[in-house]
Amino acid sequence: MNEIKIRFQQLIEDKSWKTVKQELGNLEPFQIAEIIGNLLKSDQIILFRLLSLETAKETFQHLFHDEQEGIIEGLAANVNKLTGLLNDLDPDDRTAFFEELPGTVSQRLMQMMSQEEREITTQLLGYPKDSIGRLMTPEYVAVKPYFTVQQALDHIRKFGRDSETLNVIYIVDGNWKLIDDIRIKEVILASPEQTISEISDNRFVSLNAYDDQEVAVKVFADHDRVALPVTDTDGTLLGIVTVDDVMDVQEKESTEDFQKFGGTEGLDLSYTKTPLFEMVKKRAGWLVILFLSEMLTASVMGHFDVEISKAVVLALFVPLIISSGGNSGSQAASLIIRSLALGELRLKNWWYVMRKEIFSGLLLGSVLGFIGFIRIFIWQETGLYDYGEYWFWIGISVSVSLIFIVLWGTFSGSMIPFLLKKIGLDPATASAPFVATLVDVTGLIIYFTIAALFLSGKLL
Repeated sequence: MNEIKIRFQQLIEDKSWKTVKQELGNLEPFQIAEIIGNLLKSDQIILFRLLSLETAKETFQHLFHDEQEGIIEGLAANVNKLTGLLNDLDPDDRTAFFEELPGTVSQRLMQMMSQEEREITTQLLGYPKDSIGRLMTPEYVAVKPYFTVQQALDHIRKFGRDSETLNVIYIVDGNWKLIDDIRIKEVILASPEQTISEISDNRFVSLNAYDDQEVAVKVFADHDRVALPVTDTDGTLLGIVTVDDVMDVQEKESTEDFQKFGGTEGLDLSYTKTPLFEMVKKRAGWLVILFLSEMLTASVMGHFDVEISKAVVLALFVPLIISSGGNSGSQAASLIIRSLALGELRLKNWWYVMRKEIFSGLLLGSVLGFIGFIRIFIWQETGLYDYGEYWFWIGISVSVSLIFIVLWGTFSGSMIPFLLKKIGLDPATASAPFVATLVDVTGLIIYFTIAALFLSGKLL
């Protein structure tokens, strides 16, 4: 692919437009989109103008949003080309593009479209943001239950050309209420004289136009379908959603959750397309919150400064203590957040998760505590470090502290996502840095409290 990009850049520099147009005809739309993404803005527009209307429509769908905006801006002078592109875009792709534009720009572009396409776009944009209604396309084939198979096939031949997919045909009554959906394979294999109602079973799965798009992701995963019908609250068929649109949503949601879990706000564009100051703005908020939270660590250390001054050796194990707690908390949080996202866990499962994580925390803490004690024992016996006459009690303090801190980490990391979901927030907000910071501060309190308990009357 790199060789192709270099060749096109050279052809453009040489202004070999005829050759460029010929070679573009040999490429897939996604390859053309990659080439456009590596060109200067002025060259992007020139290359796009050389595409046929059908290829331009398909290529446009593969471009990043800022590249799409640049193309639209560049085509503004060529009204016919721009109008043709907007009218020919699939309604769901056009809606996804429009909803990212300022309202005034969207309105100006919509005025260039045909009356029919403008009405479709207005309808789709009328649904709530991130709703299934924004994803659906009204381009599908529907038949009536009294159609014979032969009539249905004739109907499909007549109207199927503009359909998003022909894998599934939808059956509606006189008021366009959805009765059933039927695979095209069943229609083709049925006897021409049979009616559609005779080969349907009235069992179907549909989506509500007002549901969140994440609902569509789960339904597609559960039912393994290439397309699903979308209805209103009365069961009227409004459109369909195809699996490729849902895959885009899933990728977007997964990326946003991953970014949030890493301690940053979700990026609106890809990393390479996000401006520097926008990137800083997205990351600064969490960093400031975490920095202020970590300042509590210094406050806790200051509170126990007397104990530390009497037993400086305690400070040696602070990094070990807080990292173990933070790591266990991050582990638990990542497992629970992913399980919640996949629907494996629900709010009602919090008690099951809490019991499981408490036992996990105790076992994991015991393993680390045992290793910590053995480490102190070996260092003391081999002379690598002299912890003094009370080395045994120092080892016990560290071991017991690790048990309780890891237990607290797993408990916090597993319960915080449930708490956030309960109050209506995204569980992914329980980012790894946030959980680690919380456990760091509380872990120090646990460590010095246990150390004071075991070393009182000895080192303290």
